[in-house]
Amino acid sequence: MTKIAILGFGVVGSGVLEILTKNQNSINKKTNCDVEVKKILDIRDFSDHEYAHLFTDNYDEILNDDEIKVIAEVIGGVEPSYTFTKKALEKGKSVVSSNKELVALHGAELMDIAEKNGAHYMFEASVGGGIPVLRPLGLCLAANDVYEICGILNGTTNYILNKMFVENVAFDEALKSAQKKGYAERNPSADVDGIDACRKISILMSIAYGKQLDCSKIFTEGIRNITIDDVSVIEEMNCVVKLLGYGKICDDKVFARVSPVIIPKDHVLANVRGVYNGVMVTGSETEEVTFIGRGAGKLPTASAVVADILDIVKNDKHNYTWTHSDNTDFMIDINDTDSKFFVRVNNISDDIINDIIGDVSFCKCNDSDYKAFVTKEINEAVFSEMKSSLIKAGAEILSVIRVIY
Repeated sequence: MTKIAILGFGVVGSGVLEILTKNQNSINKKTNCDVEVKKILDIRDFSDHEYAHLFTDNYDEILNDDEIKVIAEVIGGVEPSYTFTKKALEKGKSVVSSNKELVALHGAELMDIAEKNGAHYMFEASVGGGIPVLRPLGLCLAANDVYEICGILNGTTNYILNKMFVENVAFDEALKSAQKKGYAERNPSADVDGIDACRKISILMSIAYGKQLDCSKIFTEGIRNITIDDVSVIEEMNCVVKLLGYGKICDDKVFARVSPVIIPKDHVLANVRGVYNGVMVTGSETEEVTFIGRGAGKLPTASAVVADILDIVKNDKHNYTWTHSDNTDFMIDINDTDSKFFVRVNNISDDIINDIIGDVSFCKCNDSDYKAFVTKEINEAVFSEMKSSLIKAGAEILSVIRVIY
């Protein structure tokens, strides 16, 4: 018998209990061991709940219970999750988590504490929800040198952008639809401003590179500035926009970025729609491997949490390996990289655009007042100077979006 505790009884926590109780017989057969939830930590009143006898608001009851060997941390946020996780690992209890913010900020430290105390810290659910991507990246693709990771890492923004392109609605209307369906929070900043995707690409690239990336040094741009006018022109290009987390390993350094990107409709990620996520990993031996599935939701995310629990129960456990360093010189600044750019602009002639930017490809704009063009690959810092020159020449820059094709 393996007894576990659940910290937090929100959407994911309730899903963990549901899966462990509903699938108890099949889980016991697969693990050859009974898995039982002994305690659930939540400060709210669940006295009328079917499993009311399991609830406690005192973490010490869980921490000091020697029968509890595995803890599922699904509270979210940094505190009290960090303190609870650290104390559990120091006592030799293994912890599984869906908490991408905690993993992105403190993953290396918590894995080190786990190793020192004979415990394990696992977090498959922190990236991609129910999509198994961390375990394949850390284990199944271990024989590869990972060159690139590119993915749709946030289902809310993917839903919004898909609605904009399919139904031709404005960002605000698409966001309201996402909120109404429960895909977006009342304060959607973590999703639409790219913060959630930033944490996830940080985790993915930390596993691939072997050293924890500092999220604050990852260039992050959201989708608030994508407009219906952009959609109109980009549709004429036979392309769509996706919010992509992108990472690349260059010899002994690593680069990561989150931003809207224009991709052709025949790109594999262009067909990842709705709240689905898609992650492409390019390895030295496998070339491109793609993982697609529901990136969020009660049961998909809870399923990944339970899978980590079962790995520990089956003694199939493992820790991902990356180290922490206060020195972040190994992270490449975005200004030292190159990109193609889509630019939509007013009040400037083609000749001046060509004089400042060089050769560009002008886009069809259907008799609109604005112009749009796509640049060749340009250094990011140089392009910033070019934008300043356009503005000095009288241009009104309406949109700038990176391009892959």
